[in-house]
Amino acid sequence: ARALLQQLPPQDCDERYCPDLAEDERRQLRAFSARRRREALGQGLACPVPGPCHGCPCKKCGRRLNKGDPGISASRLGDQFWHPSCFSCHFCHQPLVDLIYFQQDGRIYCGRHHAELFRPRCASCDQLIFMEECIEAEGRRWHPEHFCCLECDEPLRGQRYVMRSGRPCCRGCFESFFAEPCQACGDPIGADSEEATHQGLHWHARAACFCCSLCRKPLRGQPLTSLHGRLFCSETCSLGWDASSTASDSSDSAFASAPSPNS
Repeated sequence: ARALLQQLPPQDCDERYCPDLAEDERRQLRAFSARRRREALGQGLACPVPGPCHGCPCKKCGRRLNKGDPGISASRLGDQFWHPSCFSCHFCHQPLVDLIYFQQDGRIYCGRHHAELFRPRCASCDQLIFMEECIEAEGRRWHPEHFCCLECDEPLRGQRYVMRSGRPCCRGCFESFFAEPCQACGDPIGADSEEATHQGLHWHARAACFCCSLCRKPLRGQPLTSLHGRLFCSETCSLGWDASSTASDSSDSAFASAPSPNS
């Protein structure tokens, strides 16, 4: 049932599932749905391959089908046969549930991807877009009123944003909820800041943060090595830091263990 709902979205053919459409959009949806049913919708027929089609190639994989083999025929595409596992959407390659297909230019599609050949789909509400304009970002499209921050629902049309898990996020929410802290200064790395990463850790890419922990040489675009989460420009600096850190730890330990004059 889930696969069928994915392949045949009810909002693509029934205005009852699109309560926010304007009247002109409703008319366009009704006409669009009727034209698809009339010109493209069909249901494959599962049957043994008949004798006259013995040796015919599968429409998808090209391997031959012999007389009596299980096959799928599609009346809208003439005397063509498919292996049952090959009767799938040309776009998503999922087997077509209940053999329901839509044809276009000799290819078969599930209802979802056939509709998207003609109309864009909103990445937020999953409805087809019948408005004269929409917002396109990151290769996806939205109704203008649905292009909102994933956290605060603030409209982002004309605003700067950051994509997070495929959805837009305003700069404020990004910096409050998702920005990584810089390993050097501890401040969040904002949407407008360049970021450097190494072994899952994050730094501001500026020279003051992304630099050697010992000699402070900027590391952007340079070879680097790391030790205990710190960055170094060379093995020499990392050994120097390790030696100074060990010496500091030893002196701190000796100081801590010495008795005070009043003890």
